[in-house]
Amino acid sequence: MTDTVESNLGVENGQQQQSLATAAARNLATTTKSVPQMQSITSRWLLRVLPWVQAQGGVYRVNRRLSYTVGDGRIAVSNTGSRVQVVGPDLVEMALLRTFEDEDALNALAGRFEQQEYEPGAVIAEFGHEADYVYVVAHGKVNKIGTGEYGDQTVLGTMVDGDYFGDQALIQDQSIWEFTAKAVTPTTILALPKQAFQELQDQSEALREHVNAYRNSPKKPANPYGEAEIELASGHDGEPDLPSTFVDYELSPREYELSVAQTVLRVHTRVADLYNQPMNQTEQQLRLTIEALRERQEHELINNRDFGLLCNADLKQRIPTRSGPPTPDDMDELLATVWKDPMFILAHPRAIAAFGQECNKRGLYPQSIDLNGHQVPSWRGIPVLPCNKIPVSNTRTTQMIAMRVGEQNQGVIGLHQTGLPDEYQPGLSVRFMNINEKAIISYLVSAYYSAAVLVPDALGVLENVELGRTD
Repeated sequence: MTDTVESNLGVENGQQQQSLATAAARNLATTTKSVPQMQSITSRWLLRVLPWVQAQGGVYRVNRRLSYTVGDGRIAVSNTGSRVQVVGPDLVEMALLRTFEDEDALNALAGRFEQQEYEPGAVIAEFGHEADYVYVVAHGKVNKIGTGEYGDQTVLGTMVDGDYFGDQALIQDQSIWEFTAKAVTPTTILALPKQAFQELQDQSEALREHVNAYRNSPKKPANPYGEAEIELASGHDGEPDLPSTFVDYELSPREYELSVAQTVLRVHTRVADLYNQPMNQTEQQLRLTIEALRERQEHELINNRDFGLLCNADLKQRIPTRSGPPTPDDMDELLATVWKDPMFILAHPRAIAAFGQECNKRGLYPQSIDLNGHQVPSWRGIPVLPCNKIPVSNTRTTQMIAMRVGEQNQGVIGLHQTGLPDEYQPGLSVRFMNINEKAIISYLVSAYYSAAVLVPDALGVLENVELGRTD
């Protein structure tokens, strides 16, 4: 009781207080406040560097030259525990089975694949031996090794999950392997014997007719990109007959529809009326809501299955790392996928750190460059921009994206529509809805967006990038 009284009288440590205490003084002082902070706000470099194109009517159509699809994708594989098997309908990714629609025959063919396991360094197929199997890489990494220009061994290519080789052996009477396939990591292979394919072909009339039609179909003239050839003449003299030609277009061009991210923001009228100083409560609520919508927009531009960059990169534009971590060699290979005019590289911040560690090991120190007033890391003069929307797997692997942007460059573009009713920012509207019986104001906040890849080589992806690997 005595301690309480002394405290109230301003007595502290037996000494009489001689001035106003700070705790009491703060009751009369005006505090300085920050606006509400939110840790999830990021730099959102993708939204900054993409050129945004008006998509009138909510749809953008990408017209391209006619291309002949030759079946160069990847074959999906499913697993039950340690047992893996080919997904039957996905076998149409092989050139031989392109347009084949008999699902029963495809499933029967998938059931004839044999599972095989290989340790690092093991030979799967050897140069010069008879090619009598089709191999699908279910899991792991496989190098194609052949003879270089001067007789030395060189890596002709690297295959990863879903890649396949040897399919041409199914229609050739005598064929040999023109390269050696060697496992780089522990690898699971699904192998289809040529004999098993022939047996099924004898049992299925539809498959037999399809294979015969494939063998007898004339090869359509195409350029290295698979586009219908434009006939030209050059280097001639005199008066030879010149070729006639035309540029054919795709009959069913890809269309991108604008996607939407929305939410309903609710603010009580009492808050909006009484607690509006020194900051406008409605404005702050709206600011943070829009920040969250823009974060979701960037996430969708990276990961959406319909238009996201990771899902829409052409399979021929995807390359694996050579050894796991992102090395300078890997970055050079990535830039080569968009060699015409690479403009930006997007990577998870941890991937950028892993690349920096690989550079440190080699005594390389990439320079930073100025990008719109910001110092950002670069490689070969190309900005390497952080993007935490690129996912990192449970096994600490991720992907890196290189791209060319702009309509004039036949690159990647962002799509939106401006001039919306109650537009608050380009492509984003804030519409008053109502005030309900509980005196709560509702606003509909909507963002409309998409992205389009105008030609396949505008986008390249470095896959299976390992983070934090210790050697």
